Amino acid sequence: MHARRSGDRSGETTLEQAIARFLTYLTAERRASRHTVAAYRRDLEQLARFAREKAAANADHRPTPARGKALAASKALAASKTAAASKTAAASKAPAARNDMAARDDTAASEETAVEDIDVLLLRSWLGSLARTHAPASIARKVGAARSLLRFLERRGEIDRNAAAQLVLPKVRRPLPTFLDVDAAAEVMEIPGAETAEGLRDRAILETLYGAGLRVSELCGLDLAHVDRQPADRASARVIGKGDKERIVPLGSHALAAIERYLERRDELADPTTGARDPRALFLSRRGARIGVRRVQALVQRYGALGAGRADLHPHALRHTCATHLLDGGADLRSIQKLLGHASLATTQRYTHVSIDHLLKVYDAAHPMARKRSPA
Repeated sequence: MHARRSGDRSGETTLEQAIARFLTYLTAERRASRHTVAAYRRDLEQLARFAREKAAANADHRPTPARGKALAASKALAASKTAAASKTAAASKAPAARNDMAARDDTAASEETAVEDIDVLLLRSWLGSLARTHAPASIARKVGAARSLLRFLERRGEIDRNAAAQLVLPKVRRPLPTFLDVDAAAEVMEIPGAETAEGLRDRAILETLYGAGLRVSELCGLDLAHVDRQPADRASARVIGKGDKERIVPLGSHALAAIERYLERRDELADPTTGARDPRALFLSRRGARIGVRRVQALVQRYGALGAGRADLHPHALRHTCATHLLDGGADLRSIQKLLGHASLATTQRYTHVSIDHLLKVYDAAHPMARKRSPA
């Protein structure tokens, strides 16, 4: 990496400026979610911080005129043998040392990284520092962020080539999705009581997560106007997914029935002082506000422990369960991809591995040629 000194290359784009423009592009043109943009920001700012530190470290090893003067002054002091010369040299040494420190600070402060300076050596050094404290999955995500930024700059002609494309990603073993079997899923759905508005709301939330395969953020973002309940056999919901992409998902009979029962008592969920409630949100908190992601995560965990003995159950596991059961029931991958809102079919294909494992277990347990014969 070639560090940039004060006074030269002033017209070049700094890494920090490039990151700011890239994040604006993600938000305005790609319509990436705020969580995605925040993740890119963290990873790229970490790269920029590393590049600055590297540049400052390199600057400390470069000779400067101030250091040369300080060295000459010290030699003159050592060569002088008279008391008067010693006093004069000592007097001149202090400002020289101060000038040396000031020059060093100015040099370090001026070490800015131009986008052209992001080469494969710098990036490999960065990955080497990350390997001591980060898991392979985190490193792979950071490499992906660097690649995206440099690809953005390459397409705009601001750099000649994407140095991050030469990096080798660490191998990341992607775990298979967590899911419930059919009986366990049914038990979890039946746990919430029907005596209170909160219980009816919780049942509707569970049925919608499992029945429509929604992400938890998508469920919390549902409005009353997003749900089309007529005709009953074609009930659906309009979902705002990642990147603000809309899709229509069907609502099964169980999910629709649970939502209908909840809506009959939805007005009971209101602020106890003012009686106010969110007029748009489908699912409300106890105080009448739109229910939050954390609250949904907590209630899924609670009902998972009560219904299936799974205290580790989370909303995304119900989404995985929906996809797995659809695949087991004969649905094709393209239909499941469209239902779940996956941008890539490769993401949906993960469920084929789960279904094959499940099929092998069923085969081993049920097929007469697979069962071990009991000794006569």
